This record gives sequence, structure tokens and C-alpha cells, in this order.
Amino acid sequence: MSAIHRTIRTIQTAAGAGQYPRLTKFRLKAPNSVEVEFENGSLYTLPAEYLRINSPSVDSKIRSVGGEKVIYGRRHVGIMSAEPVGNYGVRLLFDDLHKTGIFTWDYLYHLGSNKFTMMRNYIRTLRKHGLSRDPQRRKSHQTHLGNAIQIFLGGGVAAARVMWWWWWRSVVLAVTVAVAIVGGSGQRSGGHDHHRQQAPWRIHTLFSVECQNYFDWQTVGLMHSFRKARQPGPITRLLSCTDEQKKSYRGMDLAPTLEVPSMSRHPKTGDWYPAINKPAGIVHWLKHSKDAENVDWVVILDADMIIRGPIIPWELGAEKGKAVAAYYGYLVGCDNILAKLHTKHPELCDKVGGLLVMHIDDLRALAPMWLSKTEEVREDRAHWGTNYTGDIYEKGWISEMYGYSFGAAEVGLRHKINNNLMIYPGYIPQEGVEPILMHYGLPFSVGNWSFSKLEHHEDIIVYDCGRLFPEPPYPREVNQIETAPEKRRALFLNIECINVLNEGLLLQHAAYGCPKPAWSKYLSFLRSKAFAELTRPKLLTPKTLQMMNEEPNDQVVDKSHVQIAEKANVQVVNEPRVQVVDDPAKPHPKIHTIFSTECSSYFDWQTVGLVHSFHQSGQPGNITRLLSCTDEDLKNYKGHHLAPTHYVPSMSRHPLTGDWYPAINKPAAVLHWLNHVRTDAEYIVILDADMIMRGPITPWEFKAAKGRPVSTPYGYLIGCDNELAKLHTRHPEACDKVGGVIIMHINDLRKFALLWLHKTEEVRADRSHWSRNITGDVYESGWISEMYGYSFGAAELNLRHNINNEILIYPGYVPVPGVNYRIFHYGLEFRVGSNWSFDKANWIHTDMVNNCWAKFPDPPDPSTLDQSDPDSRARDLLSIECVRKLNEALQLHHERSRCGDPKLLSTPKQDTVKKDPDIDTVTATVSRKIGKIEEKHNIHESRVINRTAENESRELLSPPVGGASQTFSSMRLWIIALWAFSILGFMIIMSVMLSGRKGPKKRGKGGFKAKRRSSHPGFWDIDGGHDRHLRNADLS
Repeated sequence: MSAIHRTIRTIQTAAGAGQYPRLTKFRLKAPNSVEVEFENGSLYTLPAEYLRINSPSVDSKIRSVGGEKVIYGRRHVGIMSAEPVGNYGVRLLFDDLHKTGIFTWDYLYHLGSNKFTMMRNYIRTLRKHGLSRDPQRRKSHQTHLGNAIQIFLGGGVAAARVMWWWWWRSVVLAVTVAVAIVGGSGQRSGGHDHHRQQAPWRIHTLFSVECQNYFDWQTVGLMHSFRKARQPGPITRLLSCTDEQKKSYRGMDLAPTLEVPSMSRHPKTGDWYPAINKPAGIVHWLKHSKDAENVDWVVILDADMIIRGPIIPWELGAEKGKAVAAYYGYLVGCDNILAKLHTKHPELCDKVGGLLVMHIDDLRALAPMWLSKTEEVREDRAHWGTNYTGDIYEKGWISEMYGYSFGAAEVGLRHKINNNLMIYPGYIPQEGVEPILMHYGLPFSVGNWSFSKLEHHEDIIVYDCGRLFPEPPYPREVNQIETAPEKRRALFLNIECINVLNEGLLLQHAAYGCPKPAWSKYLSFLRSKAFAELTRPKLLTPKTLQMMNEEPNDQVVDKSHVQIAEKANVQVVNEPRVQVVDDPAKPHPKIHTIFSTECSSYFDWQTVGLVHSFHQSGQPGNITRLLSCTDEDLKNYKGHHLAPTHYVPSMSRHPLTGDWYPAINKPAAVLHWLNHVRTDAEYIVILDADMIMRGPITPWEFKAAKGRPVSTPYGYLIGCDNELAKLHTRHPEACDKVGGVIIMHINDLRKFALLWLHKTEEVRADRSHWSRNITGDVYESGWISEMYGYSFGAAELNLRHNINNEILIYPGYVPVPGVNYRIFHYGLEFRVGSNWSFDKANWIHTDMVNNCWAKFPDPPDPSTLDQSDPDSRARDLLSIECVRKLNEALQLHHERSRCGDPKLLSTPKQDTVKKDPDIDTVTATVSRKIGKIEEKHNIHESRVINRTAENESRELLSPPVGGASQTFSSMRLWIIALWAFSILGFMIIMSVMLSGRKGPKKRGKGGFKAKRRSSHPGFWDIDGGHDRHLRNADLS
């Protein structure tokens, strides 16, 4: 190949007299592009597609449309080789087997200097005739195979060698993809090898704009940063325009575009709301774009953004059913009545927007609901106020954002919320965080220089040759303005944003054929290596990837309780707590806490107490209330805001038997939650409402494992030892006397929940065995059937428990010295001294939550306790702590409810008159269902730990809507078929090569010369190591 360099030197004199400058450098960067440099300093990178469609030869594949010769479907064409032609040009061989084009040096200069104009005209021509740059997928393999056979039959050994190279490259690529899929290497590789646009790694980026100058300059900036950041996959601009706007619109060539009917003026209501075009555009894209049929992941951005680094869904942690999104904290409507009005699942409303990364299947489910909810919120003018929406203008302008959050909640799409991936210029990034996206929606400044996008609303800067946005200070000046490292870093982001915008405008002006701007210091800076280094693609850091709603892997301040408290409408104590991590190298599994209640004031004050203590305990993960209510109860219920809630149909009155048994709601609610909520938690902690948390309850501390749940002792469940267990389970020996607190692996709970419900129904129906001597129920009313349902259901699956008596204590019981109990269970009456007592059954009908400043009678002061008996004092201190925590929770609730002056209100009285004998009898029974007959267990009770099961608990959960196994199976079939096809091709090639060698001897000479000519390693600079997705980076 060194002949090319020799021919370059020989033509320099001849070219000197011509109109084009002399060629000084030719570099083949197979298969993506060719790089040429001329003596006047011009350096051009010519993509393979651009060279192929402008090949100066007769091409049988050219289609004549309307009298024009059009080559189409060459977006992914590659250059296989090049050979010099005389002293004036080069012949290129493309991988679609076209090789008759001779590119002269002058023609290459012409192509380089007019690249943008010619590509723009080419794209316009394709649009005009309804053609595409993408190949026709169904016919491409047949065409290539037909060409291959034709050349094999008529081309001899030389052609066979070319086709051998082509076949071998395809096989290697297939093997690479197969290894990546089977080995699961595409989850979070950290590199860019898995960004190839092949299933299941195909990425498509979308953004929505209108036919306005305002959006045109934003489009130029976003498109330039898209290429600069080397974002994988194609990008599509969803352009919403009226027919009148299209007549005068000039920016059709600014980006790959899908035209969308404008909904700025709503076709039905006449409401003027341009923001609705975003969800409407996405719905239109899903229905009408072929790209939507060939993509796995979608990245949705706004036009006023600058991409700083590749946005790779699987590297960010996106999953099917769980999108990644940026945090929009001002969407306060997720926490108040707005969410309750517009979604059935307000607890699933996430405050997100801006950056959205999700699976295509999730987008298909979400998009129509996104549009529908946007229309719904937009029409709800009664709730446009700032106190409802957070919109300071109270014009309903952010209805589209709420439409997204409510739509996602409606379809059950959850988010991994990240506050680090995207940053607003002007904000200070956290230490160690490298944002990969800038959103310049707000004004920002550096010293005396400032920028606001609103000041350029009608700016025609895209079409005004040579004009840029006012230049910001240079990096050296920024160093002088600010000395604090983090603030200075923020200022660097500010100038980077506007500099990338200006760089994009310069290139766009050149594409329009504008005169080359005069030299200036600023233009020199934008073209410098220093600026290129400052704006090279940014890589993700561990802190950038830290999600707001996920637990970190190392010791950090646990802030998850703050987010949950915002939704639960409970005041948060600002004192930070540090989560203790035993082994930073081995991250702990995720936890979710659930508890069951009903629509009554009795359960409301218990909920307030439990949720408040949850936030203060440092318990990892989230908490969900399973609220079982009838439709009639829900109409009048006021406590929706008390906790993150999952609503469950009430089974208090059994739908089949008519039996009145509210306790069955607990297993029924757990089963309903599992069937209707997608959770990524590995362990579930199940509590009762009448509990107060004193500390975290974690599976790693109490040795829970898959197949080995943890619970607390309920010694009075004597039915595990007698005929009751033999009647209701096949494994009575596996019946454990447990309840109260349960820590169970999610896989075990999924198998177990239905059995828990069925066994509860079974024991409840077995009235002949309700007697005290069989069940231990002093009231002999079958009220503890749900507890036996749990124990018998677990026994049926042979789930043996680690029974731990150091987790829970009943106030009124004497604690074991040195034990740090994590739960108060105030199910029984307890006393302190002779004049004060507490029994939850006395507060059944008292509305402690909605009566301002209501609280329970204050317990005695600890200083008045008897100091002579340490056991009694320890017992009374715990009893006092329990009630004080309840009152503290109520106090904070009343403060958040903005109650009036507490001095004007009196403490409510406990119930003295029973309003409903049946219900009161039932509830009184509940309060005593664990009675004084509970057996004490030795503190040193041995624990049997199944190490194997503990290791199994680390297994990853498959998404409920996943289908990974089917995907892998289908991919294996494709791999096998591909290998078979490759072997067949190899055999054809070898047969052609062997037959070629039997031909005339004179062919060998040509082959020898060709081989000799290509044997010189120093002929060209060859760079074939670029990723395939970078090929579009040079196409403007």
C-alpha cells in the first residue's frame, strides 16, 4: 500500500497548477471512513456511506426515480480495502461489493469541502422519493448472497479472497455477539463494546420540538453534542408543526426528523398547550416509525440539553419494568391530593423528568397513558394552584410532567431516580459526580457574563452566518474568578455548555455554505486541542450512578427515609443516621417493609406511630401500608396520606362464606400486593400495625436466608403440637410457633402467600377445633386462625424458621438485660405504677389522627419510678418509651396538619361506651389474642443457620414481566442457525478457491502482484478498531 504515498508525492507538482490544493495525506480507517489532508491545512473525514453514494462510476444498483439517479439504503456500508490508481486517485472496495469507483484527489477535495451541503441534498432527495438511508432488512441477505455467488462464479481466486474476508468478518462478529449474550456480559460492562446496535442492545434517542427558531438552535446544540459524546444508536427529532408553519420552516435538515401533527391547539378542547406535543409525538413515533419496531431501549431528552457522555441504559441500571430518570423534586403534586385525584396508585407517583431511559415495552405501555393523563391534568383547572402543583405561575404549564408521573404510576412503571446524571448549569455538582447531561433550562452566569435561553426565543442564529452566542470567559479567567474547587468546577460546566452550543453553530453554518469566519481568539480556542480535551466524552463514576431510592454499597448517611416521609406526609427528623455496613465489598440485599391495616381511625393512629418509628429506626428500604377497605369505606376515608399505601379489596366479610373475620385481610393483602406490585426487594419484612420500631430489622443481622425465614416466638400456638397441626398440614413436625415479625425471602413469600391465605380459611372453617385446649385461644372463637394459617402454610412448604426472641418485646414484660429489642408490640394492656395504664382496645373509636392535638395520657416521669427493683424499672422504662413514641408521632402529625392552638383543645377521652357489640367483642379479643400465657424462651436458644440457603439468598430476581429465558432460548437458536450458515459459506468459498487454482496459470501472477503490493505495512495508516456505532458521528 505504500504505492499510495509514492503517487501522492508524484502528483504534487502536477496538482500545483490546478484549482484544488495538493493532497498530503491519505488514511484509510476501515471500515468506517477515509481521512484526507491537503496542503492548505484542510482535513476531511469522509464516511463510508458518503463515499459510496457519491461513487464516480456506473452502478447497477442505482434506482431511477422521477428521472433522478438515487442510491439508498447505504447507512451501514463499510470500506473493505483501497488500491491506488495511477498517480491521481484511489479505488475503494465497499462491503456491498461495489469497487468500480475511482476517486481522484481533486474529487476527494470536492467531497470534503462540500460534505455538509451534499449530504443535506442527498437526505432531501431521499425524503422526496420516500426512500431511506437504512437498508431493506428483508432483502439485504438475499442480495449479498446473490452477489457473492455471482462473483465467486466469475471472479476467480481474487474475488474469492475478498469474499473470504467478508465472510470471516461476519463470523467473528457473530461469535462476539453470541459470547456477549450467553455470558451476560452486557449488563454493566463499563466499556463500549456492547453498544452495538443489535438486540437486545439497540438504543434510540428521541427529543421533541416545534417549528420555531427557538427550537432550531437548541436542536443544533443537542445534535452536535450527540455526535461529540458518541451516543450509540440513531436519534430522531419529533417535529410538531402545523401545515401553515411547514410552508415557511427552514430547518428540516437539522436532524433526522419524524413530522408529527401539532397538538399545540388541542383538536377537541381548543386549549393552547404546546407541551402536550411531547407525549403526542412519542405516541405518533411508536405507531408510525419503523425505528420503533427495531429498538430495545429508548432515551428521551429535551431539546435544551447538552450530552456530555454516552447514555447507555444498562450501564445506568435501567431494567425492563424499572426506568432510570432524573429527579424533579418540585413535583409536589405526587405527595398531595393531585396524585390521589389522577391515579389509582398515588403511592407509585415518582417525581421525575428531564432524562428518561426505559425499555421499549415499557414505553409502549406508558405513552398512551402519558398523553391521556396530560390532558386530564391540563383540564383540572381547579388544582393549578402552586400549593397543588408547585408551578409558581399557576398556569398548569407543567401538566405534561405530571401526566408522565401519573401515567407511569397508573401502569406500574417504577423508576430508579438519579440526581447526579443530569445537572443544570449554575448548579454545583457533588464531589466525585461527573454529570453526563446538562439541562440549560435556567439562567446561569460566570462573573459578568450570563446566558438565558428565554432571551433567544425568536433568535435566527442558526441561519445568521457567522453569528454565535456571546462568548463566555476562558478557562484561565475562570480560574481567576473562583478559587473554591467545587464552585470553580460548576463555572467550567457553565462555559462548556455555551461553548459546545457555539461549536455546533459553527459547523452548521459551514454546512449551509456560509463564508469561513474571520480568525478570532475565540474561534481559535473552539478549534484547539485544549477545548477538544475539555469536552471529550465523559465516563460514569460510581457516585454518578448512585440512585436516590437505592441503598449505597458502602457506609453513607441513609436518606431513604426522607423520600418516603415526604410521600407519607410525616415530619422527618433531620438528624443524620449512618447505616452500618458489615462488608462493603458484598452489598446487602434490598429490603421492603409492609404492614396490614383497615379503613378505621383505630388503625390510623397505629399507622402514624409505626411509620414515624420506621423513619427514625434507620430501617433500610421502603415501607408500604396494605390498606384493606370496602368501596363504601374508601368514599369516607380520610387517612390516605398517612403512609405509602397499596389498596386491597376487603375480605373482612368473606366473599364466599359470609364469615366475618377481619384478620384474614393480612394474608389476603400480602398476596394482593405480590400480584399487583413489581418490587426489586430481595427480602420482605412483615409487621403488624400495633408496633413501634426501635431499630433496623435486617436479614443479614438476624441470619435470614432463602428457605430460612426469621420470626419471633408465639409460644401459645399449642396447635402446632397436637391434632390441629396433623389435620391441617402434611408436615406437622415443621410447624413453628411464630408470628409478629417476619423476615422472608421474596421467592419464599411468593410461593407461601397463597398457602397462608388458604390455610387461614381452612382453620377458620374448622369450627370443631376452636376449643381452647386445641388452639390456645382463651375465647374459643377461632380468632387466631390467621396465625395458624401462617404456621401451617409454612410447614406445608417445609419453611423452617430461625426463631429469635431478641427482636420483639411486649411493653409490660421484663426485658432480658443487655438485649436491644427492635420492636414494641403493644397488643396487651400494660401498666406503670398503680395509677397509669395503656390498652389499645380502649381507643377503638377515638379519632386520634383527625382531632387536632389529640394524644394518649402521658405516662409517669421516669424519675418517679421505683429504683429498688432493676427489672421493674427496666420494664417500666420500655413501657414509657412506647407511649411517648406514639404521642411524639401524633404531635408531629398534628403539626404537619397545621392544627390550631393546642391550648384551646382538650385531650380526648378513651372509649367507655361500646357502639357496636359485635365489633367491640372482636377487637377486644384481638387485643388479648396473645394473652398472658405466652411462654418465655431462653435467651440463649440455639439458632440453626443454613449456610447454603444464606448464599442462595443472593440470587438476583427475574423481573415479573421479564421473559429472559425465552430471549436466551431464541438467541441460541439464532446463533446455531448463524453458525450453520457460516460453515456452509466457508465450504462454498473453499470450493471456489480450489477450483480457481485449477484455472490458467497467468492468474497466479496477478495474484502474486496484488499480494506483494499489499504486503508493505507502512503504506497507509489503517485504523479499523472503531466501534460501529461511531460511523454516524461524521455525518451531519
